[in-house]
Amino acid sequence: MPFCTNCGNTVGDAARFCPRCGSPIGAGSGAGAAVSAYAPPQPLDYTIQGDNLQVTRIRLKPGQEVYAEAGKMLYKTTSVSWETRMSGETIGEKLMGVLRRTVTGESLFLTYFKAGPAGGEVGFAGNYPGKIQAFELAAGQTIMAQRDAFLLAQPSVQLKIAFVKKLGAGFFGGEGFILEQFDGPGTLFVHAGGDFVEFELKGGEQLQIDTGSIVCFDSSVDYDIQFVGGIKTAIFGGEGLFLATLTGPGRVIIQSMTINKMRRELAPSATGGDEKSPLGAFRGIFSSED
Repeated sequence: MPFCTNCGNTVGDAARFCPRCGSPIGAGSGAGAAVSAYAPPQPLDYTIQGDNLQVTRIRLKPGQEVYAEAGKMLYKTTSVSWETRMSGETIGEKLMGVLRRTVTGESLFLTYFKAGPAGGEVGFAGNYPGKIQAFELAAGQTIMAQRDAFLLAQPSVQLKIAFVKKLGAGFFGGEGFILEQFDGPGTLFVHAGGDFVEFELKGGEQLQIDTGSIVCFDSSVDYDIQFVGGIKTAIFGGEGLFLATLTGPGRVIIQSMTINKMRRELAPSATGGDEKSPLGAFRGIFSSED
C-alpha cells in the first residue's frame, strides 16, 4: 500500500494529493512530493514513565500527529490541537470502521493529536494499572492484539479488526472471534494489566496460555484453543475448560493481571478471589475475558 512521504498516510494508487496533509503526489524531488510503497514515517520522540501506572509522553515535532483511543489522553500542551474523527478517508471506509468498532465494543471514534508550528507534548495512559509496550513496526509488519490493548499510534499504522478464523478459537477463546490487527510502518503503543512476560517462539514451538492473558503476538504465530484435559482438572482446577495454544515462530507477550481477575479480587465470590467455580468454568464459552 503506498504512503505519503510527508505524513506517512495511506495514499491511493491514482491519488495526485495526499488526502491528509495535501502534499502533491508525484515524481518530484521536493519534500512531500513523492509517494513510496513503504515510506518510513517521521520517528516519534517519546518516553514511558512509571512502574505499574505508566504514562507515555509524546514530544511531537511541528506538524507531527498521533491518534489514540477516546479517553486515553492524560494531558497535552496548548500547542497541540485535537480532533475526533471516524477512521478511514472515504465514506465507505468510515462506515466500515463504525461497523467494526461497534462489533468490538470500542468507541466509534478515534482522537487525533497534531502539534502546531512550535511542536508540543501529549501524554497517554491506560484505564487501569498495567504496563505500556512500544512497537516499532516495519513496513508490512503486523501485530495481533487483544481488543482493549490499543493505546495510541502514528497515523501510518493501520488499525483493523481481525476475525479469528478457527471455530474453536472463536467460540472458546477469552477474546471471542475478534482481535485487533495493526499493520506498519510506524510506532504503536499497547497497554495491558500487571507486568508483561515475553516469549520468542521457535518454529513449531507451542505455548499454552490462559485465554484472557494474551496481550499481543506476531502475525506469524498460529492461534488456537485447546481443551485443558480431564474433566476433573477442567472444572475444579480453577483455570476454566480451555487454554489458548500459540504456535511459533514469532513473539508472544502475555499479561500477569487481566481486568477480569482484578474484578474478582476486588469483589471475591464465596469460592475465593481468583478461583473459578465449576459453573464459572463454562462461562468462557459464552462470554469474553475483557
